[in-house]
Amino acid sequence: MGGTQSSEEAKPSEEELFPPEAVGCYFQMCYTLSMDHLITITKADGTKQLFEEEKLVNSLRKAGAPIQVIGEVVDDVEGGMKDGISTADIYRRAFELLRKHSHHTATKYSIRRAMLELGPDGFPFEKFVARIFQIWGYETMTDQNLLGSCVEHEVDIVAWKGDDLAMVEAKYHNEFTLKSDLKVALYVKARFDDLVDKIFEYGGIKRKLTERYLFTNTKFTDKAIAYGNCSGLKLIGWNFPEKGNLHDIIEQNGLHPITCISSLTRQQKHDLVGRNVLVCIDIIGNPGILNEIGVRPNEKEKILTEVQTIIEQAK
Repeated sequence: MGGTQSSEEAKPSEEELFPPEAVGCYFQMCYTLSMDHLITITKADGTKQLFEEEKLVNSLRKAGAPIQVIGEVVDDVEGGMKDGISTADIYRRAFELLRKHSHHTATKYSIRRAMLELGPDGFPFEKFVARIFQIWGYETMTDQNLLGSCVEHEVDIVAWKGDDLAMVEAKYHNEFTLKSDLKVALYVKARFDDLVDKIFEYGGIKRKLTERYLFTNTKFTDKAIAYGNCSGLKLIGWNFPEKGNLHDIIEQNGLHPITCISSLTRQQKHDLVGRNVLVCIDIIGNPGILNEIGVRPNEKEKILTEVQTIIEQAK
């Protein structure tokens, strides 16, 4: 006689029932059958393109939304779409619907856009990248002017630990569509090449440059990646490398930017960033900072609860 199979063993997982490569095809089929006409959307840079449902489905899936929730969100978003709708409006509606199902999933969905909100300039992103190196055990300084063999260079972040000295260029873009290309990688590598033979004193020790990094909050072009791999310039972008990219680093280390917090107003986010409060854990460590930016007591409790939820669910 064969042994009985437990219900847990017998029940296939959602991943088995709906493999990732099939999810987009399924929704694309429904989209093709249900939409009577093509919808044009307006991107952040003002350009127009046809709405691609598969991109919305994939972004929801990567955030960890269950299949049923993805279907509900896609149906609702498409039901309210009009020709020329902005990508920001599509995101906003999808985020609101996700938040009703799960704050954690909504937070994961919002991280990429939250990184854009650290702008409009690149200084907060430099501080954010410095925090990453601090998590990795480095001491850091930002906005360093260093004399190379030929000329002086402004280096966004200098980080050191043990015998290592890292120099980092933090390339910030305020639109998803903008990428760090080969030209950026070439000039960053050239600047570091001018510094490589010099000796610098950090942490009370004379050091030479040992590690060179180029970070970006969006993506790299294929040529930039090829050049980085060949030249020894370490590239870290939103989805590069495949493991250990910026998104992974944020999730694995609980470095969710304060711009993820939906109960903060845009002005409150701006005020916190101006005070060098960049990640959610900074607020837990110093909740009084909310008083400094004029948050009312009843609002403060709501914000702290959301922050705590973001941190706890990221563990």
